[in-house]
Amino acid sequence: MPDFSIGVDLGGTNLRIAAVSGEGELLEKLTFGSQGAPSRDQVIDQMCEAIQLLSGKYKPAGKFLGAGIGIPGIVDLQTGMLRKSANLPGWEEYPVRAEIERRLGARVVLENDANVAALGEQWLGAARGIENMAVVTLGTGIGGGIVLGGKIWHGMNGMAGEFGHVTIERDGHPCGCGSRGCAEQYASASAIVRMAREAIASGDAPSLAKAASSDAAFSAELIYKLAIQGDEHARRIFCSFGRALGVLLAGMVNVLNLEMFVLGGGVSTAWDAYAPDMFEELRERSLVYAATAPPDPLRNGALEKKGASPHTANRRERTTTITRALLGSDAGLYGAARGAMLAG
Repeated sequence: MPDFSIGVDLGGTNLRIAAVSGEGELLEKLTFGSQGAPSRDQVIDQMCEAIQLLSGKYKPAGKFLGAGIGIPGIVDLQTGMLRKSANLPGWEEYPVRAEIERRLGARVVLENDANVAALGEQWLGAARGIENMAVVTLGTGIGGGIVLGGKIWHGMNGMAGEFGHVTIERDGHPCGCGSRGCAEQYASASAIVRMAREAIASGDAPSLAKAASSDAAFSAELIYKLAIQGDEHARRIFCSFGRALGVLLAGMVNVLNLEMFVLGGGVSTAWDAYAPDMFEELRERSLVYAATAPPDPLRNGALEKKGASPHTANRRERTTTITRALLGSDAGLYGAARGAMLAG
C-alpha cells in the first residue's frame, strides 16, 4: 500500500471524507448527510471520527501524510478561523482548525473549498501537469482558486480568487456583498433564475412562465433544458450568461496570463448553451486571449476522460486554454488531500 492522506469536503448539506494515495488513487470515500441540522460540534465530531477510522485502517500499510479540509467561506489561514460562510450558518468566527486539531491530536490543513477544488483539478483533472492555472466555479454564486507553481495562491490573507465579486457592470444589479454589478449577478445559477423571472414578469416569455408555474423547482437546469430544446427566451438568457462570463474571463486572462482556466460547478455543464458567446466576448475584450487562443476553443470543453488535458497538444504554441473541469464534485476531496501532502 502506498502513502496516503485524507481529504475532507465540508459542504452545507453533505460531509465527504476520502483516503487518497500519494499517486492520486481514491482508496475509500465516506459520505454523510446533514440530517436534522446537526450542530457544528456534531459535524466536527463526525468528521474527526471518520478521519480516525480511515487513517487507522490504512496506516498499517502506508504512511499517513495528514488531513486536509475544504470548507466554504472566508478562512483566516494564520488562525484557522472561519470568518464567514453563507453555507454554514452559525459557524462565523469559529476556530475550525483548532477544534479539529484538538480532537485529532494532529495538525490539519484548512482551506477554502474553491481553492482545494482548483488544486484537485491541477493535480489530477483538466489541468493535470499545468503548473499555473485557475478554476472558476459556476454554482449558486461564483467561486474560484488560483494555482501558481503547483501550489494554491492565497494572496495577502487567503482571500485571493474571489472572482464572483469582480465588477463587470458599474451600476449593475445589487450583490449580497454590498457592491453592484458583480460577476455572480450575471453568470451563476442564481443569475439565470433571476433573469428568467424578470423575463416572466415582463410578460414576454410565455414558455418560461409555463415552466415556472408547472415546476416548483424552477431552476437553472430546467431553463437550460428549455434552451437546448430551442426555446428562444431561455437561449437568450444563456447568451447573456456567456457574455457576462466572457467579460469576467477576459479580465482574468489580461491580468493573470495563465496557461489554463478551468470552469467547474454545476452550471459549467451547460457549456453548449453559453460557450459560443463566452468565446466571442473573450476575443473582443482580451487582446491577450485573441493572440493566444487555440484553433478550436469550443472543442476543449467537450473533454470527458479523466486525466486528458486539452493543453497537452497546444503546449508548444503556449496557448490560453479555457475548458471544463473533469473531476466534478470530487475535485475538492482530491485537492484537500493534495494540500495535506504538500504541507507535510
